[in-house]
Amino acid sequence: MPIYEYICKDCGKRFEILRSIREADSPVLCKMCQSDKTARAVSVFFAQSNSRIIASGNNGGCSGCSTGSCSTCGNN
Repeated sequence: MPIYEYICKDCGKRFEILRSIREADSPVLCKMCQSDKTARAVSVFFAQSNSRIIASGNNGGCSGCSTGSCSTCGNN
């Protein structure tokens, strides 16, 4: 089962829940205030293999470049 991230519209708390894909968009209660006014968030992820960035939720670059193409992060 995947982990989904949600945001509470009442208190602003971000939290994660392990749910089936079928339940992903079903209502869920906030872990902090128990409000049912929550929305599924777009989660940011990061993957790295052998010091090379495979996938990330940023603009594709690394902290050493702003264009997303440099030898530091392997995005040539």
